[in-house]
Formats: sequence, C-alpha cells, structure tokens
Amino acid sequence: MVYMQIAINTSPITSGHVNRGIGVYTKHLIQALQKYQHRHTYHLFNSIHQISAKADIIHYPNFDPFSLTLPIYISKPTVVTVHDLIPILYPEHFPKGIRGGIKWRIQKYSLKRKQRIITDSESSKKDIEKIIGIGKQTIDVIYLAPSLPNATVSINYVELMERYNLHGAYFLYVGDVNWNKNVFGLLKAFSQYLVHHKSIIQLVLVGGAFLDTTLKETQEINRLCSQLNIDGNVVRTGYVSDDDLVGLYRHATALIQPSFAEGFGLPVLEAMLYGCPVISSTTSSLQEIMGPSLRIDPNDQRSLTSVMSTASSMKPSARNELIRKGKEWVHTFTWEKVASDTVRSYEKVLANQ
Repeated sequence: MVYMQIAINTSPITSGHVNRGIGVYTKHLIQALQKYQHRHTYHLFNSIHQISAKADIIHYPNFDPFSLTLPIYISKPTVVTVHDLIPILYPEHFPKGIRGGIKWRIQKYSLKRKQRIITDSESSKKDIEKIIGIGKQTIDVIYLAPSLPNATVSINYVELMERYNLHGAYFLYVGDVNWNKNVFGLLKAFSQYLVHHKSIIQLVLVGGAFLDTTLKETQEINRLCSQLNIDGNVVRTGYVSDDDLVGLYRHATALIQPSFAEGFGLPVLEAMLYGCPVISSTTSSLQEIMGPSLRIDPNDQRSLTSVMSTASSMKPSARNELIRKGKEWVHTFTWEKVASDTVRSYEKVLANQ
C-alpha cells in the first residue's frame, strides 16, 4: 500500500452545483475518502494556485464540456471524473454556441492530456472512448452509491403531506428538467394514466428547476401541464431537504426514472434504499444499475402509462417482494467501495509514472 498526498478540486461544492449531482458526488467522495481511506492525506483546493506542493496526485471530480473546468497543463499526475458526455452525444438538444464550441475543443484537448479518467458507468466509458479518442485501459468505471440520511431516520407522514399539499397516493420524479430526463414523456404518460383510471393520484416533481420559471424547459413543462389539464394533479416541490426526500421516497407509489440517457441515475438507488418501487428506462447507465425495477421504453409513452398502472395496482405481496429485492440490490452500492476503487485508480496513475 502506497501512502499518497491527494489534492481534490472542490469547485463543485462551492458553486451552483452544490445541491446537484456533481456537487453531491464531490462532497460524499471527499467524506468517504477521509473516512475509509484515512491512511492518505487529502488537500482540498478551489483554484490551481491553491494546489499543495506536497500533492502526489490531483483529482478533478467534475468535467463540463462547455466550461473550462480543467487546466490545460498541470505538472503533477492528474485524474478526472467525467460523469457523462450527454450534451456532446445529443447536440441538437444541448446547443453549445460559438463560445461553447471553443471551450469544448479546449476541454477535450485538456482531458486527453490527463493520465486517468473515472466515470460512473460502462455506458459512459464507451462514450468517452469514442468521443475523446482514448484507450479504455485508461478509464475506470466506479459506480456511485446513495448518499441520503440513514434509513432509520424518522419522518412525520402527516406533516410531510401537509407541507407539500399531498392528498394521498403519488408517483415521484426526482431530478432536473433537461431534455434527456424525458419529463415531457412522463407528463404525457401521466395524463393518459389519469384518463384511464380517473384517479386522484398525484405526480410529485422534486427539483429546484421546476420552480425556476426563467428556464425555457420549465416554461414548456408548465405550458404542457396546462394543455394536458393536469395542473391540479402535478406538485412541484422545488428543492427539498434530504430528510423530506427520504419521506417522499418512503410513501410514493413508485419513483419514475423515464430518462432517454443518464450518466448514472442516483434516484433509482435512493428510492430502493427507502423501500420505494422503481419504474426505470432501460437506457444508457440505467440498464446497469436498475436491478429489480419495473422496466419501460422511454420512447414508448404507452409503455410508461401501462407500467404506472401495474405499479399502482400491485398486490401487497408482490409490492413487498419488489421492495425486498430492491433493498438487497442497493446494498451492493456503497461509498466505502467508491472510496476504495477511487484510491485504486490513483494508485494506477502513480504506478505508471
């Protein structure tokens, strides 16, 4: 075992990403490394000028193709986490503009000069190999893990329902409003579910972006809800605390992850941890982590409507069995393993120096 001094960039937890996937990953990675790999020393920095001269290796836990998140040149061995390249795979849905195009070329060049890449899934690994043009032997797949409070946390059900104006049964979506999340498809499928079932069930949309009406995507989502006449059944919570999110998972009919593409899909594992059945697309990284989920084709709206019906009418014995399998599956994903695999990636870099 080699003792290392490791510098980790903390930009994702000091920026607008702090409550989003990359910020959550960075925060919990640092905590897990300090807890489970404490034989090493960790130096946290926010700019290149703060990098400790003692550092043996540098880790950038965020790669944004359209922002200059990487320096072109660093004299020390460097590892970069690339969560996904979805904006590059689907340029028609993520216009980069002239400045974005220039930054992408710089970022791509910078990434190719780094010694090792960590990514969240085999799906993303294949995309990185193809788009960046680097060998698979320099890319390590390290699956993430749930990072919410301990499963024994107590949530007051009545207060939770009152706080978010919930009336009974509800489907749950947790995430952003970007095209790849397929929120439009979810809303259309939910609309058809209501037609078929004439139910008072609600759809709860969790995420700060759903209340940000400056976003074009949010404006279009609001417009679609009005057109489909489902506003009365759709609840937009905005950002919720971790404890409240645990409660929302626990009492939901099912979590729905209808994405066209994902870098990972953490809500799938979070839901399973707290006993919530999962409806998930069989696309990109989701097919790797979905385990005992109810499966859908995100391009087939009728598929989603049908599976929503299945989830809401499931017999208690079948539902309990699905929940049991989900809890069994999710416990194979731990932050202790994330930390161990990350250190192994660092060691590979230093071994090649």
